[in-house]
Amino acid sequence: MQAGARRIVVDTNVWISAALSSGGAPSRLISLILTRDLPVFSEATFAELESRLWKPKFDPYLSIEKRRRILHDLDAASLWLEPSAAQTSRTYSRDRDDDKFVHLALAAESPWLISGDGDLLDIEALPKLRILPPAVALKEIYGDEAG
Repeated sequence: MQAGARRIVVDTNVWISAALSSGGAPSRLISLILTRDLPVFSEATFAELESRLWKPKFDPYLSIEKRRRILHDLDAASLWLEPSAAQTSRTYSRDRDDDKFVHLALAAESPWLISGDGDLLDIEALPKLRILPPAVALKEIYGDEAG
């Protein structure tokens, strides 16, 4: 992470996509976030990533050791925050389970929430928070650095 790193919240589906495919936009985006900026997690968002990553359907694609390494490295490289009760009392998404990512992004004062989830991408515009799919985020946040 460099000085002046920006706080960025990333949805579980993007982390998993990046782990599964090293050549796609999610992987390139995650690499840039980890080297230039600061991923942000709460207990709830990390717990979701952890529970999804351990699903047996990923056994053919991700070794146990790789999953452990991903979780360990993200735990160490991330900023940890918990949204306030006032922040978590508001509903934003059709899928209330997705609200934890919006709550965290607002608590972190992150300008971006990166997601491939239609329920999050369809949320009406919020002041000071853009919810972007990985390919758009790659271009808008990193531009020429996205390679």
